[in-house]
Amino acid sequence: MKLINLKFVAIICFMIMSCTKNDDFQQVQEEEEIDVDQPENVITTPCDFDASSITANSTVVIDCVLDLEGATVTLPENVTFEFKGGDVVNGTLVFSGGTIDGRLLSYKLEVKGDVTLADPAFKFYAVRWDIKEGNTTSDIALQNTAKLENVMFMTSALGATTFRINKLDAFFEVTRVTSTTSDQNYRPSKEAVNLPSNFNLEMTENTHLRIYPGGEHNRQGGAIMAIRDESNITVSGGNFYGDRDERTFSPDDNGLEGSHLFLIHSGKNVVIDGVNFQDGSAGTFAIFSFGFSFNPDYNPTTNVTIKNCVIRNSRRMAIALTDGRDVTIEGNTFIDAGQPSANTDGGEVGYAINIEPDRFRNDAGELMERQRVFDVLIKGNTESGSRGGFLTLTIGQDITVEENNIGTRVVHSFVSGIKIINNNFRAVGDAVDSWAIFLASRGETVFNNEIANNKIEGYSLGIVAGSHDSYVHDNTITNCSSGIQLSKATQTRIHNNTINVTGNGIQSTNTNNNGVELKGNNVTSGGFHALFVQMNNKSGEEDFTVTLDDNTFSGNRKVTLSNSNGITFTNNEVLGGMEIGNTTNSVISSNVIRPNESDGIRLFETHNNIAVRDNTVFKPSGSTHVCINNDSTTPNAVTLSNNSCN
Repeated sequence: MKLINLKFVAIICFMIMSCTKNDDFQQVQEEEEIDVDQPENVITTPCDFDASSITANSTVVIDCVLDLEGATVTLPENVTFEFKGGDVVNGTLVFSGGTIDGRLLSYKLEVKGDVTLADPAFKFYAVRWDIKEGNTTSDIALQNTAKLENVMFMTSALGATTFRINKLDAFFEVTRVTSTTSDQNYRPSKEAVNLPSNFNLEMTENTHLRIYPGGEHNRQGGAIMAIRDESNITVSGGNFYGDRDERTFSPDDNGLEGSHLFLIHSGKNVVIDGVNFQDGSAGTFAIFSFGFSFNPDYNPTTNVTIKNCVIRNSRRMAIALTDGRDVTIEGNTFIDAGQPSANTDGGEVGYAINIEPDRFRNDAGELMERQRVFDVLIKGNTESGSRGGFLTLTIGQDITVEENNIGTRVVHSFVSGIKIINNNFRAVGDAVDSWAIFLASRGETVFNNEIANNKIEGYSLGIVAGSHDSYVHDNTITNCSSGIQLSKATQTRIHNNTINVTGNGIQSTNTNNNGVELKGNNVTSGGFHALFVQMNNKSGEEDFTVTLDDNTFSGNRKVTLSNSNGITFTNNEVLGGMEIGNTTNSVISSNVIRPNESDGIRLFETHNNIAVRDNTVFKPSGSTHVCINNDSTTPNAVTLSNNSCN
């Protein structure tokens, strides 16, 4: 009997311990399921007073529910509404001075008159403003857009300088015209959720803003959020989602359809910091301005910073900058811009950042700039996977691109005052079959551009120099197929670069170049050290010049000049040989040439006005090669003087 009692006690204890353990687990589960981001208006007890009893200069403690029963209550002077867990609903309060706690505001209460918030930091809860979360209809998403914008402007008018959103996951319809006037034109920045001036929008990782997908019956663009002729705004945190994989594109889409996620339209003093963006169907940012730069109503975007953001899978481009000054793009991560997706191709452009203001020539031939972009800093960003490349500088002035980690390409066209400096280029994916930097285009607006101190690795070609007045210096190009290519470059200096490639070090074929100086470069190549073929040999190019001065060419390969004109090759050290054929108006002087498996200098085929003088040439030991082999079919066109053979 005693044994049975012990067993019974043991069983009871085990059951008690098991129940206690299960209860604790259930309590933990319940605590985890509790949504801590809920409004603090938890008291449901009706107030035992009404609004008509409120006196001047009083503080009304709301620790109950004050139901205004649909009335508009005009308050006496200087009334303060203090929050203690209650609510004010179903009516309008008209203040004559005073304050109200922002936690009392909701779509159930209208506030008018002379009143400010007790705290300039306002916390937004979707449920208090009748925002519908989750999948919804276009009509409800359109209401979400209007409601969120209205709350922002209303609280700003009450003195809110910070607007905080934590938990929110909602769609916003931004592709429909909402104007009730006769003007029914679609304006993308107007139909977005607009932000007021002097405003800080703070979001968290729990904030998810989604564009309602454009469809078959609505091809408009749009954006989730916009800054439209407002100033002094900061936006931080949160997640923005585009519709590129949900949108219905037209069968004849030319690559231009879709929506952005954020528009800056004549914004001033704007900071976008640490926001995640993805799947923009036309792109992520569009930055532009009201008016044309040559008109008195021009209102330029000024002092904009986009920093520490992640921009992923943008169709067409991540940032389109067409008008703005003092713009900084810093510390962002760009991933797969312009790449195709399951729903659509990558659209046109395909660059992460596209700077392309519009301009034209009038009937008098004068250059007229409708849009302008200048004083731009693009710094410390990381990019990979863009279909076209990281950055295309189509038109602009005084733009610095520095200290970026770039996995694809950079190209500049009709620009001046550009600095592409101190960047790390490491080819990723398809970029291994392309160039890293392309200096393209010439003309009166292309000048004073610098490409310096960049590290370039893993490309088919390091730098293409094909523009006017470029200074390319102190770059390091390694593990590439070719180093630097010249193509229609003018007044360009290429100085002190280090090139170590498997193919040609410096090359220029089937093109022209004029006023180009290559000086102080250190070239190690597995192909030709320098290869100039079919260069400057067409009518009108007789006076074009290219100078190679004080360069070092290492290895056993050759410098080859063929069917080319206007080359001065002086003060260089060549470990390998030189060969010169069908070349005109050229000078080979004061070089040190150390061939290994070839003649030092070999002249072949025809020539015109060639001088070979003052060179020091070393003959390969134990071979039949010679220092200078003049095998020209026009020997009288070649002047050989004061060369030494060692």
